[in-house]
Amino acid sequence: MLQMDSERMFAVGLDEAGRGPLAGPVTAGCVLLPDDFPLELLNDSKKLSEKKRESAEKVIKETACWGIGVVDHEEIDRINILQASLKAMALAYRMMLERLPAWCASRGLPEIPECSLAAVADGTFCPDIGCAVRCEPKADANYPCVMAASIIAKVGRDRIMLDYDRLYPAYGYARHKGYPTPAHKKLCRELGPSPIQRLSFSY
Repeated sequence: MLQMDSERMFAVGLDEAGRGPLAGPVTAGCVLLPDDFPLELLNDSKKLSEKKRESAEKVIKETACWGIGVVDHEEIDRINILQASLKAMALAYRMMLERLPAWCASRGLPEIPECSLAAVADGTFCPDIGCAVRCEPKADANYPCVMAASIIAKVGRDRIMLDYDRLYPAYGYARHKGYPTPAHKKLCRELGPSPIQRLSFSY
């Protein structure tokens, strides 16, 4: 249970998934963890197996206040992948903030004002959001709230890519999730770009 006091700042984690792929969206997670969250479930999402990521995501969504943001391939091409990643973080933060009053009420807590939030974003660029935010490389390896954000971003994006695999099975999105594997590049050369291809990326 979160303990409240008048001077406490609440840590919010932000991270993205999907900057490197050649297809599909970029996603981002935003998470505020409760004090009693089982931290042993967390790690950088890239260091967890798919099964452990999915198990952790379930607990995060059941106990934490969270949000997810998605920016599609067309907007990535329009504004570039960096700006799309920052926009996804801002969308995730906004969703988390909208859920925050109900989350506090469900735990018998007074509402947490936005001025009491302090965000940490993984990387070297900060999104434009309504609370204090700092960016730090490898934050997803050092801060539990950022680890949690990385997990929901990764699991959420993987689910989207599985849906796209059902729509466009020839491209093998269930296997490579749109990342630039040799097999994915070969398919793009043979079949042409899929409907979710990032056309501004090199193949």
